[in-house]
Amino acid sequence: VQLQASGGGLVQAGGSLRLSCKASGFMFSINTMSWYRQALGQQRELVATITSAGTTSYANSTKGRFTISRDNTRRMVYLQMNSLKPEDTAVYYCTPPNLRGTFYWGQGTLVTVSS
Repeated sequence: VQLQASGGGLVQAGGSLRLSCKASGFMFSINTMSWYRQALGQQRELVATITSAGTTSYANSTKGRFTISRDNTRRMVYLQMNSLKPEDTAVYYCTPPNLRGTFYWGQGTLVTVSS
């Protein structure tokens, strides 16, 4: 399983970023995909999830600001992040949660939101 996240960077509060994740090594189209994030010194937390059918769910902290989507043909999952806040600063990871009974993580992409 390989997961390559990209699109992070430095943005001012109130700005937007779009994260992308290229997945390989498993049956992408039939698996749920999630974005997680981990801020410095904190535990990794769930940000958003999209099922194989396209049903989405979000953490309360990101609901209404973030949008998760997927392109099964390209084996890509995206996270559109709007109205960013300094507390959104973290390394963001994509993963097929609990695939084969475990979690796979790529290198993540760093998002830094300045105030």
